[in-house]
Amino acid sequence: MPIYTKAGLPASKILRKEKIQILEELEGNKKEGILQIAILNLMPLKEDTELQLLRKLWTSGKNIKVTFVNVTSYECKNTAPEHLQKFYSTFDEIKDKKFNGLIITGAPVEQMDFEEVKYWEELKKIMKWSETNAKSTLHICWGAQAGLYYHYGIDKHLLNNKMFGVFEHKIDDNGSKIMNGFVNNFKAPHSRHTTIYKSDIEKVPDLTVVAESDEAGVFVVEDKKRNQLYITGHLEYALDTLDKEYKRDVSKGLNIEIPKNYYSDNNPENAPIFSWKENGDRIYSNWVNYYL
Repeated sequence: MPIYTKAGLPASKILRKEKIQILEELEGNKKEGILQIAILNLMPLKEDTELQLLRKLWTSGKNIKVTFVNVTSYECKNTAPEHLQKFYSTFDEIKDKKFNGLIITGAPVEQMDFEEVKYWEELKKIMKWSETNAKSTLHICWGAQAGLYYHYGIDKHLLNNKMFGVFEHKIDDNGSKIMNGFVNNFKAPHSRHTTIYKSDIEKVPDLTVVAESDEAGVFVVEDKKRNQLYITGHLEYALDTLDKEYKRDVSKGLNIEIPKNYYSDNNPENAPIFSWKENGDRIYSNWVNYYL
């Protein structure tokens, strides 16, 4: 089944080479039977994130129309303004529409207080809007922390060292549909400087910790009443994403450790191991098929 995107999106050309069916949105396209998903892309390298999420959504086997959304209260420094103008919508342009799903991505602002983030007020409006205009919202990494803080007052906490690498996780709630097909010790990447405490989540009756890691902490949190999911890691990441992040920080002279359990023999000169690909495919397919 195809994914529909705006005409000319650069990611579409790459995905077609990967045998992923991408169709361009045209005026008058038939809308019946097509799931509408909005993606609020807060990541700095937006084109990389577009590729990653489109790959994962395609595994669901559903007809999906994707609308990329950007904030207007902050000017992105890593993506050309022309790209955003051509392929993204603003919140004002979508606020009167209904969506089956909304994805709120991570963002490189986790070491700041939420209220210090330039687009925090705009994001609050979008999260409020999502309660009535999106059947289900999937929050990723900082997006998960922002959602838990906005909806439930759960704050994030600074880590002594960056949680960086690929970690094993266990399932706490086998009844959650987002974990359909998963088994204990499944692997997922993390890349963050902050965390949320399980004890804070357990104080909120509507929230359930679905999966966690002994080393990386809480991984999946679900609010079944609101049909919201919070994922603190990055199962959408491509094979080379952590490698790019590591080499970027090394080139900046930052004190960064090698991502754990990622490179063969834990040697950055060796190729990384794609140990989470099927888990990423599965969790996005589960979200689309069971929540939307």
